[in-house]
Amino acid sequence: MQPDTRTVALLGAGRMGEAVLAGLLRAGRPAERLLATDVRPERGEELRARYGVRVVDNATAAEADVLVVAVKPQDAAALLAEVSGRISPQTLVVSICAGLTTDFFARRLPAGTPVVRVMPNTPALVGEGMSGISAGVHAGPEHLAIAEEMFAPLGRTVRVPEYQQDALTALSGSGPAYFYLLVEAMVDAGVLLGLPRQTAHELIVQTALGSAVMLRESAEHPAQLRAAVTSPGGTTAAALRELEKHGVRAAMLDALEAARDRARQLAAENE
Repeated sequence: MQPDTRTVALLGAGRMGEAVLAGLLRAGRPAERLLATDVRPERGEELRARYGVRVVDNATAAEADVLVVAVKPQDAAALLAEVSGRISPQTLVVSICAGLTTDFFARRLPAGTPVVRVMPNTPALVGEGMSGISAGVHAGPEHLAIAEEMFAPLGRTVRVPEYQQDALTALSGSGPAYFYLLVEAMVDAGVLLGLPRQTAHELIVQTALGSAVMLRESAEHPAQLRAAVTSPGGTTAAALRELEKHGVRAAMLDALEAARDRARQLAAENE
């Protein structure tokens, strides 16, 4: 089946689910080939008005060629119990439920159903996301290719073995929040140093954007880029000394380990 003829159903239309929907439309997927479900009637009407997609019940959506499960992890088991009887083993199920393994889905779906696990992040809302993609036991290269095609309009994708998904969740899935916290702290520091808040915000956001572009487009290691800014005995060296003294590296490692462990805990709780 050609990509432009597949029917895709989005089960759950929160912010990330809507980002997937908008990305598919940007990539040229016809609106009539897209279905969406949501437990809130008013949300369904909003999606219908904004994107022109069909808003249906879960049973109808389950008959699509590709199902994107975008509900909260704690709601996934009940949803699968409701729709599994209407899903064909040829249906591709794509999960963006944080922490839930492909085995969680396999045990609740018809035998042999291919499942692909995807962990996107919120910059997908502006087309600059990072999505990690993993295949379940019944998913082959063709299923991974479909998932990559679906998530490419949201930013970049990377294939990882599923055992790395919890680490990926900690690093890029939760990652935007770490940067937002850093920017928030730097803006507050700018105000403390005497800058108007809006000026401090503009300075830091553009600095963050430019630094990210350099990291992505430069062949240099982050340590080399940092060294290029750090003159001996200069202002940057003084600032970095304080950051190291306060254990920023160790705090980041502890934070990422905590996020990874929470992802594992979510999976255990929902079993």
